Amino acid sequence: MGRLTRVSELSDQVRLALDAAVEAIGGSPREGQIEMAEAVANALSDRHHLMVQAGTGTGKSLAYLVPALVHGKKVLVATATLALQRQLVERDLPRIVPALEKVLKREITFGIYKGVGNYVCLQKMNSEGGDPDGEAMLEVSSLEKDAKRLHDWARKPGVSGDRDDAPEVDRRVWAANSLSGRECVGAEVCAYGHQCFAAIAKAKAADSDVVVTNHTLLAIEIVESHPILPERDAVILDEAHEFMDRTTQAVTEELTGPRVSRAAGMSKKHLPGKLADAFVKAAADFNDAMDGYGQRVKYETGLQGRLTEIPSELEAPIRKVREAAQKVLQAIAADEEIVDSDSIAERARVKGAVTEISNTAAKILKMGKGQVLWFEPTFSTLHLAPLTVSSVLRNNLLTKSPVIATSATLTVGKGFDAMARNIGFALDELGAAGEDGADLEEGDIDPSNVQMLDVGSPFDFANQGMLYLPKHLPEPGRDGPSIDALTELGELIDAAGGRTLALFSSWRGVEAADAHLRKVLAELPIKIITQKRGDAVGPLVERFAKDETSILLGTISLWQGVDVPGSSCILVAIDRIPFPRPDDPVMSARAAEVDAAGGSGFMKVSMPRAALMLAQGTGRLIRSMDDRGVVAILDSRIVTKRYGSVLLNSMPPLWRTSDDKTVKESLRRLHASFLKEEKD
Repeated sequence: MGRLTRVSELSDQVRLALDAAVEAIGGSPREGQIEMAEAVANALSDRHHLMVQAGTGTGKSLAYLVPALVHGKKVLVATATLALQRQLVERDLPRIVPALEKVLKREITFGIYKGVGNYVCLQKMNSEGGDPDGEAMLEVSSLEKDAKRLHDWARKPGVSGDRDDAPEVDRRVWAANSLSGRECVGAEVCAYGHQCFAAIAKAKAADSDVVVTNHTLLAIEIVESHPILPERDAVILDEAHEFMDRTTQAVTEELTGPRVSRAAGMSKKHLPGKLADAFVKAAADFNDAMDGYGQRVKYETGLQGRLTEIPSELEAPIRKVREAAQKVLQAIAADEEIVDSDSIAERARVKGAVTEISNTAAKILKMGKGQVLWFEPTFSTLHLAPLTVSSVLRNNLLTKSPVIATSATLTVGKGFDAMARNIGFALDELGAAGEDGADLEEGDIDPSNVQMLDVGSPFDFANQGMLYLPKHLPEPGRDGPSIDALTELGELIDAAGGRTLALFSSWRGVEAADAHLRKVLAELPIKIITQKRGDAVGPLVERFAKDETSILLGTISLWQGVDVPGSSCILVAIDRIPFPRPDDPVMSARAAEVDAAGGSGFMKVSMPRAALMLAQGTGRLIRSMDDRGVVAILDSRIVTKRYGSVLLNSMPPLWRTSDDKTVKESLRRLHASFLKEEKD
């Protein structure tokens, strides 16, 4: 009876606090948000895991922040995107904390923590010694103004030193004034330790009730099993559908000629002599070998994709780089007579850069069965990634503290199984029970102890939007959208009067659509905004939202996180089902492993990825209670193939039709209504 009373009291307190928080942001109560908040509170109280799908419009940020703050223990919130990280720290928390402090009658603190490389390094900025990063920058005189602006800003009292708050400067200027965590000597030793921006941010975060960070930092801490972030009682993974990919990216090793040359150049400055000369020579030979192999890859398609072994022409150069780097590290370790802080910091930078090269080379040379190696020709880079990260997530995250994983898209075909496997809740890739539970120590949390909940969305998708599934279009090929699909897209955009976000699964699709639409829409007052390689997403979306009759064409980075409610986006067009590319090294290797074990790599790996991406893309349409519009999927396979039902069941329940006349007439009426509103 006592426990039931405590649960009831907790529920009442969470409801009271949630009401105060919602009022503070000018919102209104939502059933899904209340259900999620109570589930999060129970998970924190009972110390069990929770996977909760909260559709667009639920207000999931408040649904986990409020119970976390009511709980009163330290909670780490990890997000995938910078946009959500900033929203939490700059908008949501500052607005709700004063209201919650009144309800809870105690002070509430929150902080943000990013990697060391996100902050200006004062020691490096003020160092008089030469540095390869700084010298590279000085070779371009136009960067001097950027450098002065950054230096002037960093010296102002009260600045954060955070790259997101700094004046916008060329990436080379930032590189010359920042460093990686591995190159940092530590605030205790550094002459600028008491002023260190990264150390100040970390100290503030360590004392906070809620700490906001990113998936990458958390992933590095988990995989390396080395504390980077503050201690916590629970972890909340927002945008959890991305966590496995972010973890894989965070622990993927990269070896490039320029990176090796940089480390060799740093070692030569710090430790001139034969050892450094040998490292510089090994770096030059490796660079030449990589360039030569890169030329082969461009013309020999058989070399593209996953490599089952190290290419013969690269193995010896990598081995020599590894041996030369080790000798330099031994010499640096023996150099203990240095006492002044600048020299100690310089040695730490050199040691960190060389250690990174040495470790990466060693891992590539020892490549094992559970790893994937490939060569990326555009930037001549060797990559080494783990085949799976679910076991390390399970052992180093899920057995340590309660984890609340949330996203608008966590289910595939209305089930949580695929995402549960990715995050590590299931005990192996095929979902069969494993032996891991036997290794749990007293006090650890059993990974199978997880609640799964879908709280839906407050939006009435069936009445607010249509899902257009044209059966007459040919199946897409490898050469980008067919002329039939491009013609259909042009007619839909014409009917909508612009107001379109067009999502493509490849750059080839974007370029083909751009060329076609500039011809067929030339006589219409519709501005075409086309994403180019390297474009930042934020400015593109701002331009699209501001010009209500414009269209935005883009690829994978626009499939999620784009939030444009209202009249600027009444049509979301998707060129094809976003299955992983056949030459994607990691995804193809994961699928092959499932196939070899007797399962279906297509259904276990490719299908879940496509379903989640499709759900994310579709979710760009209805962003508020007042939104109306159409999602058009220009890939007939979604209605002609058996697997189409899995994809459709993973998407918001829009009203479905294959009748182009109905869809185009609806878009015309919607466009006309917006024009009438503008005149009135």
